[in-house]
Amino acid sequence: MAAVTSPNQRLKISLKYLLLILVALVFVFPIVFMVVSSFKPDLQLLRDTSSFRAFLPVGDISFENYFAAFRRAPVGLFVFNSILVTTLTVIGSLFLCSMAAFAFVFLQFRGKEVVLSIIIATLIVPFETIAVPMLMVVNSLPWIGGSGVTWGWLNTYHVQIVPFLADALTIFLFVQFFRDLPKELIEAARLDGASWFQVYSMVIVPIAGPVFATAAILKFLAMYNQYLWPLMVTQSEQFRPVMVGLQYFFQLNTAWGEVMAYLSMITLPVLAFYLFLQRAFITSIASTGIKG
Repeated sequence: MAAVTSPNQRLKISLKYLLLILVALVFVFPIVFMVVSSFKPDLQLLRDTSSFRAFLPVGDISFENYFAAFRRAPVGLFVFNSILVTTLTVIGSLFLCSMAAFAFVFLQFRGKEVVLSIIIATLIVPFETIAVPMLMVVNSLPWIGGSGVTWGWLNTYHVQIVPFLADALTIFLFVQFFRDLPKELIEAARLDGASWFQVYSMVIVPIAGPVFATAAILKFLAMYNQYLWPLMVTQSEQFRPVMVGLQYFFQLNTAWGEVMAYLSMITLPVLAFYLFLQRAFITSIASTGIKG
């Protein structure tokens, strides 16, 4: 990169970074408020909200809200359930949706554009409109487990995973990315005798890191933040995720310090996953030479 010598260029770059810092602060302040408030007792938390002290760790600071949160709800179990369900769903979704997009882009079969259009059109359908029909369907499906064949998927992990393994948005992201790839790569691999699955796994997947990272982040957030569907299909505490567990803190008297402590703890997996995928995303772009 050429050295910047012009004063006007330096000013433009300085203003650009200043604007980026201000935007970043807008998004960081709620997280700072949440974490700082998790260490304060309720009276001080509410009193500090009227001043800038709400963002500062001042006053009566302690870990009591965290201890109280564990006493009120099985936080560890809820976090484990969410991470398990979200991880399995993300892995399965990336595999199935990327293969579906590969078929839509590179394979030739009658009616594929119509099918793809129908899939994308489902993006405008609110989940609330299909939640009850989905509930009736999964409640009558069989499942083969350790105790043999059982009917109904309620109060299980797979009822929170299987219905969300494929979705229109993830397929659409992969389709758009695959369409921009050079067709010569596919033709060369086919001429060398590679099967379609070998083309997918050995040619497409290694250069599709950015779209895999993007789809993984979006899917992770959607699954980790699910509330309505787990609330409908899990009556047992054993299978409840973190968002359903949040209602434990709004029963009878609301302890806002405990709420902030609980929210701070369940936010950590999201931040860790994002930071991990961010590095993978940048590495993939650098290694493939994709500009954007």
